[in-house]
Amino acid sequence: MDVEVTRLPGIGTKQEFTTADGRRLGVLTHRDGHRELMLSSAADPDATGISFGLTEPECNALGTLLGAPNLVAKLQDQQREVEGISTAQFPITAGSPYVGRSLGETEMRTRTATSIVAVVRDSVVSPSPRPDFVFASGDLVVIVGTGDGLKAAAQILEEG
Repeated sequence: MDVEVTRLPGIGTKQEFTTADGRRLGVLTHRDGHRELMLSSAADPDATGISFGLTEPECNALGTLLGAPNLVAKLQDQQREVEGISTAQFPITAGSPYVGRSLGETEMRTRTATSIVAVVRDSVVSPSPRPDFVFASGDLVVIVGTGDGLKAAAQILEEG
């Protein structure tokens, strides 16, 4: 899917793509950070049919609605292609020893041969988090690995 980016001098940028039915769907990001969701009219893909502003929390919620399920679905599809590999999601609870500590401190890959492929926090997906990513209570950690590795990963996140 090709996303077209257009700079709009004095306004901001427009990012859009063409849907299967020929309409243009996009986001206009103003220089001040304000965002608008836009959908072209069915009759004329160059004319905006619907446009409305979104607050930052609304943008995050929409991104999660569209992104997190897709990320998990893609991971699940990929695991079907590789026998013995699974994807699981584990919460960082208030009692986890990793609240306020970095992903690197878990030594997850070394200790369990699993990989943390994403963290969901407050409806925002952080794909491929870096070792300096700091966990917070309520995070949902997406991990890929073997069954045994995933069990060990859950224990590490719960007990240290």
